[in-house]
Amino acid sequence: MLSIFGKHKPEQGLQELEKLSLFVDLNRREMKIVDGFMHERSYLKNEVIFDEGEEGQAIYFIRSGQVLICRQGQTDNPIATLERGNFFGELALLDDAPRSAQARAGENCTLAVFFRGDFLNLMHSHALIASKIALQLARHLGVRLRGAVHGGQHS
Repeated sequence: MLSIFGKHKPEQGLQELEKLSLFVDLNRREMKIVDGFMHERSYLKNEVIFDEGEEGQAIYFIRSGQVLICRQGQTDNPIATLERGNFFGELALLDDAPRSAQARAGENCTLAVFFRGDFLNLMHSHALIASKIALQLARHLGVRLRGAVHGGQHS
């Protein structure tokens, strides 16, 4: 499998992984194991990464470029514009529910992809690592849910 950030600079790739909130609790050895489950994909500007309504299969980490999250066909008014260091599609690690929005390359981009099947394999082979990732995912989703419930109100 390809390293998340290219096979020529594995240490740089691991340093980039460590910056992501989902992997904050992992040590260097655990990071190397997770990196072994990552797949690299490149997309051209305007190429669809996944469509609204498709079954979720993977979480995506932006290595370079820009990704637009939008309602089907509404690229002029995206819900979110994500850049390097962000991730999206995280609910796919938990279930195969339909995607709630479309993801499209806002410019040429390279993504690291972590498929749900690989996450399930990680749960069987390295349960502690998978549980650390799942806990961070739950925290991330909790923050997002609180933000949606409070509508961005300040306390």
